[in-house]
Amino acid sequence: LVGMQFLQILSRKPGSLEVLFQIPFCQKQFPYTCLSTSACVYSKKKKGNSYDQVDQEKYKNLVHSVISYKTSAQTPETILEEDNLLYGPPAKHTPPIKAGTRTPRNWVPLINPSKRILPVSSDSNVPMKIRLQRTKMPSVTRILQQTLSPQQVFYLERWKQKMIEELGKEGFEEYTKNLFLQGELFHSALESIFLSEETAARDQGEDDVVAGYLSSVERVLEDISEVKALESGVHHETLQYLGLVDCVAKYQGQLCVIDWKTSEKPKPLLQNTYDNPLQVAAYIGAINHDANYNFQVRCGLIVVAYKDGSPAHPHFMDPDLCSQYWNKWLLRLEEYMDKN
Repeated sequence: LVGMQFLQILSRKPGSLEVLFQIPFCQKQFPYTCLSTSACVYSKKKKGNSYDQVDQEKYKNLVHSVISYKTSAQTPETILEEDNLLYGPPAKHTPPIKAGTRTPRNWVPLINPSKRILPVSSDSNVPMKIRLQRTKMPSVTRILQQTLSPQQVFYLERWKQKMIEELGKEGFEEYTKNLFLQGELFHSALESIFLSEETAARDQGEDDVVAGYLSSVERVLEDISEVKALESGVHHETLQYLGLVDCVAKYQGQLCVIDWKTSEKPKPLLQNTYDNPLQVAAYIGAINHDANYNFQVRCGLIVVAYKDGSPAHPHFMDPDLCSQYWNKWLLRLEEYMDKN
């Protein structure tokens, strides 16, 4: 009551209450007292423990175990034991065996150690052209076609169906026929060039069809010399397969089996040529084990020419790379023999 009277007296003097409340807060220390006109205290009833309502005498052991449970009794060792009981021991991952790392059952070396190299004859400047003997031996092309992987078969069939949808069945047959014809004319034109018979190719009217391909390989031809064989038949006397080699010549000083390919799409990498490296390796092995040839080859070359005349992609295969593809070829040959 006395306090309220004191406030009433102060309120009659102007500025008295303002001075009373401002002075403490203008200083750099907190006031020791504060004035509150009202105060309201809320209290929340403490929630009881639900375990207090349990008949502890009846469930004494259970209640004790629940209340006294602090940490998990599981450890990494016990978890592993439980997993082994539930799911069995973990199966360790073993990487699949790649075809290139497998060893052929009947391994034959790429280079023939027993082959005698005969002295160079006087007519050695004339490239060899041995007629391919048609026998029961399978060709390299046939072996590769019949041992395609399921993935290769899928993509090849999908491409075929897509082309049939665009061109029709007859149109697709005409398309493949023209591709085959262009390839034959391209090989004939190259043979004429190597035999110094460029005029013969022009007289036959072939340059109009293959002019783009010849322009494409113009730079590559500058690095080719000492042609030893052209469109020549080869057969492997030990492994019993045969084939027709496009060309055997030196490329930048290295004697190679050369395979000429035509393509409508760029193939800048060797892997873009699919099974062509296996084909080249098969021809190298056949030449080295064919008594008709008095030399051995250790390198390969795949030249991809383009119809629009853009620069061809030459893919050189050194002896190590040829050996790798030779092993892969032997595996494909074994697969073919097992099927047949």
